[in-house]
Parts: sequence; C-alpha cells; structure tokens
Amino acid sequence: MQDLEIYVRDLDPVRLAMWLEANLDQILVPPTPFGNKPGLFKAEGRYSDSLIRISVYAEAFGKRFSSVVLEGERLPWDSDLACARSAWRALETEIRCSQGEWQEGDPVQDEKWWRLDERGEQLVVWN
Repeated sequence: MQDLEIYVRDLDPVRLAMWLEANLDQILVPPTPFGNKPGLFKAEGRYSDSLIRISVYAEAFGKRFSSVVLEGERLPWDSDLACARSAWRALETEIRCSQGEWQEGDPVQDEKWWRLDERGEQLVVWN
C-alpha cells in the first residue's frame, strides 16, 4: 500500500475536487464530511483498477494548511513531491510536503519540507 501526503494552504474544496477528478480514473465518493469530526473529509476513487482512499484534514498544520492523504495500491504519483507539483499547478496555492528523510525521533527543528509556490520549489523549515 502506498500513501502520499501533501499540505495545502487555504484549500479550496472545489479546486481539490477538480484536481482529483483530473488525476484519478474515477471518483466513487466525492469529498464528504466524515462522522462528527469537524474538518475531516473522506473520498474514494479509482486509479489503474486500484481503490484510492482520500482523507482531508482541515487545519492540520496551523489554521491555514489542510492535509490531503491519498492511499492505495497504485497512485498517479510516485512521491509526495510529484503529488505536490501536480497539486500546485492545479490548486494555485502554496503546497508543502515532506522531503521524505525525516523519521520519528529526529529533532523537529532540523526537519525540512518542500515548499512549492510562486517563488518556486525550496526546502524550508516549516516555521
């Protein structure tokens, strides 16, 4: 099972739905509020005959960033960064993702993230 996670600044749900529709073969369940947890949305789609589960967590990292997690046997992208690049082009807002080297227990102050915005792609400390 693969999983990708990106963080989207000031997420526009309509643009997110359009991006998902453009990159998955089929949307089975559009992003829908889930349970009684405010800010949690779930969706499902298909890509290359694989079920894709999508979770969106509003205000996951501060008030302005939402986490978008895609999980499935096959995904349209092979890395968080490739997913972030696609999202940045479609969503037209700042996208962040892990560079993939940080591990649980590593000092947070040393953690670098990819930031994609109108200035380009840069490795930055989140704060």
